[in-house]
Amino acid sequence: MMTEIGSQEVETWEEDTQKDKFLTFIVENECYGIEIKYVTEIIGIQKITEIPEMPDFIRGIINLRGKIIPVMDIRLRFKKPFQPYNDRTCIVVIDVDDLSIGLIVDSVSEVLSIPDSEIVAPPEIHQKGNKYVMGVGTVGEDVKLILDCTKLLNTDEAQTLETIGKEH
Repeated sequence: MMTEIGSQEVETWEEDTQKDKFLTFIVENECYGIEIKYVTEIIGIQKITEIPEMPDFIRGIINLRGKIIPVMDIRLRFKKPFQPYNDRTCIVVIDVDDLSIGLIVDSVSEVLSIPDSEIVAPPEIHQKGNKYVMGVGTVGEDVKLILDCTKLLNTDEAQTLETIGKEH
């Protein structure tokens, strides 16, 4: 017996399976997490073509199976010192507001379930320092800083990168 599933039901099911799931990664000994719903794939570091007059944290673009994707070094975005890439360095490709961007991280850890009840707002030491962190998740004794993917780029930066993707 076959039953028909409406596309809305499938979307709801997909959203439910991704709820509370976070891809965790390391940047300079700190563990960060991003909602898995934004992640499209994880790839090893590859040849990056530099683009003139971009902010330092935008390392350039990569060609991913014919699609041009800008890449951002999370380490530089967070004003940490540059570190040469190695075999643990990964690019986490995310999709935010129809813009694909690669996030260069020191290493990818795992996908974790962190229920809403285990996530608290970041401490308000000074708002400027917390603009990328939307919450602090606890997993056992560990603390994971949950990033807000929509704030990794401001509007101007996102528009500039969208233009680059369309030009190439």
